[in-house]
Amino acid sequence: MDSSNPGSTENQLLHNSEEQPPVKNAILHYYLQAATAENTRKAYRSAIRQFEKWGGRLPANSQVIVNYCLDKAPVLNPRTLDLHLTALAQWHRVQGIANPVQEAIVQKTMEGIRRVHGKPKRKAKALRLEHIAQIINYLDKLPDTLKKWRDIAIILTGFFGAFRRSELVSITIKDLSWESEGLIILLSKSKTDPFSQGLFRILPYAEHESVCPASAIKKWLEISGISEGALFRPVNRWGQINNKALNPNSINALLKSMGQKCGFDFISDLSSHSFRRGLSTSAARERIDFELIKKQGGWKSDATVWGYIEEGQQFNNNASLILMEKMASLINRN
Repeated sequence: MDSSNPGSTENQLLHNSEEQPPVKNAILHYYLQAATAENTRKAYRSAIRQFEKWGGRLPANSQVIVNYCLDKAPVLNPRTLDLHLTALAQWHRVQGIANPVQEAIVQKTMEGIRRVHGKPKRKAKALRLEHIAQIINYLDKLPDTLKKWRDIAIILTGFFGAFRRSELVSITIKDLSWESEGLIILLSKSKTDPFSQGLFRILPYAEHESVCPASAIKKWLEISGISEGALFRPVNRWGQINNKALNPNSINALLKSMGQKCGFDFISDLSSHSFRRGLSTSAARERIDFELIKKQGGWKSDATVWGYIEEGQQFNNNASLILMEKMASLINRN
């Protein structure tokens, strides 16, 4: 089997359809490529390359894969190793070859590796309302520049809209629908909407403009003069606006920079996911309804939302707190 481009599922499927006319082959290639998210393809390609760099060859057998797991177990997180096995399994399935990853020896080996080397998944720090307030207060005190107003709009929109970084940077002017009550943002690209059926984030006007993402976006558009294309764009040191959209990594960089300026002690744990975790856990602390939290963040999984709610209420909705208060009344009584 040719594995010169081992992570490219669409090329392998296309190879099995050589009877198609050239034009049909090109169309088929286009749709096969669209069937898998680009980030997934990149992850699979990387996993296959690492397997081959180690000395593995495709197709592989269960013993080779077990040896790979044994060698990598001390140096790779079990979740990373699971991803590598998923990529290998996908390669074999696409080729129509028996999948060695499914064999019991591989599965039991990985179970043992998870038990021995497993560690909690590192989570992004959930930004609280007071953190967002600190960031906005810091930005408010800066001289009026394009970057300042862009950053205020990004911070407020990212938090109150529970946006992923990829969603934030993909917003365009045509995705904005202004209503008398606020702003509706169409998500043309979203991890939870791969077939573009249409997701929306609703940002109502707030009584105080200083905390209102819709007002912040309107202000950014007014001073930037942007009337089409990407909403959030790079601004260089001379205050010039780029025509292209911000890189998703810029959102993480902005948050870490703001964390440093505000003296946060959790800068290393800040990422764009801090927006989504922050909105959901902050809403949970305020006892906001489950369905409202789920709707605002566009979550598909109830379990994910309940996890955020439990995190947000882990101190004030705690069995030990009730018992401590009961114990305090007994001590005081005596």
